[in-house]
Amino acid sequence: MDRSERLALLFTGIILMVFISAILFAVKAFDANVPECVPYGETFTKGELIALDDKTYQLKYVAKMWVFDPPIVEVPVGSEVDIYLASQDVVHGFQIKGKNVNLMAVPGAINLTSVKFDRKGTYYVICHEYCGVGHQNMQGEIIVK
Repeated sequence: MDRSERLALLFTGIILMVFISAILFAVKAFDANVPECVPYGETFTKGELIALDDKTYQLKYVAKMWVFDPPIVEVPVGSEVDIYLASQDVVHGFQIKGKNVNLMAVPGAINLTSVKFDRKGTYYVICHEYCGVGHQNMQGEIIVK
C-alpha cells in the first residue's frame, strides 16, 4: 500500500468518525430521537390512540391520501407517546411542528418514534413529502391539555 492509499484511508476514517460523533452529539444535545423501523408481519390499517396508563400512550397513525388517521388526537401534559406510522398507499412525510419529529411513511413498513409532550398547546402534524394533488391539505393535530 503506497502513501496516497494510506492517506485516503486515514481521511475516510476521520470523516466517518466525525459523522458518527455528530450523530451522537445530536442525540444527546438536541434530544434527537432516531426513528426505527418496526418488524411487524402486517401493517395496521386503522389509526387509534391507546392509553397504556395515565401518561403513556401508543398512537397508531395511518397516512393515506390525503389525511392522517386519526386526524385529531388529545393527550394530557407530560404524556410519553410512542408513535407508530404506516402508509396505505404512497410515501408520505410526517412532521410534528414544535417537536423534533420527522418520519417517512412508506407502504409496507412501520416507523416508530417516541415523543414527550411537556407543554400545553396544539401541535400540528404535516405531510412534508409530496404525495399527490391533495398534499397541501394533509395535516393533523395533537392537542395537549
